[in-house]
Amino acid sequence: MSNTSVYLDYAATTPVKPEVIKAMTLALESHGNASSVHGFGRDARHKVEGARALIAKRYHTKPSQITFTSGATEANNLAFHQFVGRPHIVSAIEHPSIMQTAHAPLIIDVQEDGAINLNSLEELLKANPHAFVSIMLVNNETGVIQPVKEAAALAKEYGAIIHCDAVQGAGRMPINFKDLGVDMMSISAHKLGGPQGIGALIANDTIKLAPMITGGSQESRKRAGTENVAAITGFGCAVELIDADLEKASEWIKWRGMFEMLITQRVPQAKVFGADAPRVAGISCITMPGVRNDTQLMAFDLAGVAVSSGSACSSGKVQPSPVLKAMGASEADATSAIRVSFGWGTSIAELEKLAELWLNLYQRSSKTKAA
Repeated sequence: MSNTSVYLDYAATTPVKPEVIKAMTLALESHGNASSVHGFGRDARHKVEGARALIAKRYHTKPSQITFTSGATEANNLAFHQFVGRPHIVSAIEHPSIMQTAHAPLIIDVQEDGAINLNSLEELLKANPHAFVSIMLVNNETGVIQPVKEAAALAKEYGAIIHCDAVQGAGRMPINFKDLGVDMMSISAHKLGGPQGIGALIANDTIKLAPMITGGSQESRKRAGTENVAAITGFGCAVELIDADLEKASEWIKWRGMFEMLITQRVPQAKVFGADAPRVAGISCITMPGVRNDTQLMAFDLAGVAVSSGSACSSGKVQPSPVLKAMGASEADATSAIRVSFGWGTSIAELEKLAELWLNLYQRSSKTKAA
């Protein structure tokens, strides 16, 4: 059992909300297979379709357009699986589940503020019309909101298909799938107060999904395998609770600003990535000059505070962040940045504690180097 008492790694996974745990516990007490025709099966099917309807309502789509998966990584893979024969265009700041799934990807440049360069996208589309484009809605390391709606409009001009990994935005900002203009969108429950191991791909009716996993008729033959009724129920419950988080967004933006100001006023050399671009509340990426991020993570963990240095799917690799490098960061900055992320269970005192620990660690490190 960890002795960590302050959790500030919500971008990796959020704590499951109590209401979700209760809903999932009740679902686990039922034992029907959602594909069975008897009463137990019908009850399980009712839970699955109820959650599907809640998710459809939240993201302004139709239940029939939602395919449940084991998470956003599978949803991203399923999206790419549909268009293996087209050129793949992705941004330089995508999640590993996009970068490692795209085939010989053509890379969209990123501006210094962390947003993609739409001119770069258009040049790629001119040379590769009818491509498959994938752009995230919110960057998982910086919190920068990407101009996906504008990118989708460009993609349509050139006959391209566009997919959006909306994982980091799905619980942090209002999303209207139809208004966004994309053809497909991936979401995941564990980034918005739901359980791990359940996600979904939302796809326009014009896209007839071919399954990657075969062997059953589940999910309208788009994804075989017995549905995880309890996790799907938790997903639906978590989506219902998003409004409470959205109502706190303006307050959380102030908290993030306070945290960053406590550090940058004392250490002006510290850099906040994406500070000049629109960001979602609850994510801050900040450098500690001259101190490696792995050193910071260990020191904070020993002090009982959990933060990260980027995507949890690529953690454990001591290397500069590809996202920050794409933004033009130096090698030193890219290896000294940590990601602080928070949400529904966070208090302002916890952010103040981290700021104090940060400043103390920086001071100690500076004295050690000067000695």
